[in-house]
Amino acid sequence: MAALNNEVKGFMVQALACFDTPSQVAAAVREEFGIEVTRQQCEAQDPTKRAGRDLAKKWVTLFHDTRKRFREETAEIPIANRAFRLRAMNRFVEKAETMKNIGLAMQILEQAAKETGDMYVNRNRKDEPDDEPAIPTRIQVDVVDARKPDAEP
Repeated sequence: MAALNNEVKGFMVQALACFDTPSQVAAAVREEFGIEVTRQQCEAQDPTKRAGRDLAKKWVTLFHDTRKRFREETAEIPIANRAFRLRAMNRFVEKAETMKNIGLAMQILEQAAKETGDMYVNRNRKDEPDDEPAIPTRIQVDVVDARKPDAEP
């Protein structure tokens, strides 16, 4: 197991705080620093995992600060914005129509309808007080003897 310097440790802690998997972090360290690290070494830098329970306080603080900032800044990521996604879908539909690919255009339109209909949003809708209550439905089940040719319910 190679000894890691503070720059590599900081990189690993921040990547894990941004919800990268240990495998992704190991690959990123290999690419960025040219150092081979195992997934287990990466997981030891995550204070939310058992392997990282003895991580130094400065790395734990860095991890939690990075994770908090990451969660707060998702609004700045364009694809996290509904308007951005709808504009992209509009471009894709226009391109699919020019290519005479009606099937693809219909799939994109369906996706846009789901997007605007809050299908992928977990929100509890508050019913307005002046809404009419739902009308109860009556269900009736009749048992008929199928052995008799002219049986009636």
